[in-house]
Amino acid sequence: MANPQTRTILCYELVGALFIILLGSMLHFTFELSGYNPIVGAFSAVNESVWEHLKLGFWPALLWAIIEYWQIKKDANNFFLAKTAVPYAITAIIPLIFYSYTSITRESIFIIDIMSFIVAVIIGQCMSYRLLTHKQLPPNIEKIALAALFLLAVAFIVFTFYPPQLPPFQDPISGEYGIVEYMH
Repeated sequence: MANPQTRTILCYELVGALFIILLGSMLHFTFELSGYNPIVGAFSAVNESVWEHLKLGFWPALLWAIIEYWQIKKDANNFFLAKTAVPYAITAIIPLIFYSYTSITRESIFIIDIMSFIVAVIIGQCMSYRLLTHKQLPPNIEKIALAALFLLAVAFIVFTFYPPQLPPFQDPISGEYGIVEYMH
């Protein structure tokens, strides 16, 4: 039987998956609901590009990590590595699924897109649980993970306003990149 700390961590990771999925779903609409506020746009999807949809997993996962830090940090190992694994898993899995199936179907299928988000979050939270309950890794790994998390946060903000002219950043509906179409 798992010890009480391990059960507590499992509960937090399960609740975290639900939190990330629900908040991420809401962030799909917050930019428009805010009247196209650029500050809100930095943290929510500003168009229908693959990149902008990755923010829907990143910011809720980061917020959940902050909440968890105050609740389970003392009982968990490898906290920053685990909490960095979640958004990196999400940002890898969603495009992998999207580009795999659209290379066959030649079109986006809404239900598959939703399911890929859910699957990515669940996988990320499972990875987090495994790392949180794994033996303690060297402290320098935690520092590297924290730096990687910070870099991804910066990338999401910067690429909202200055996106590379590459397919993952292009809105398939308008053909625009980033928040530019709303900044006029």
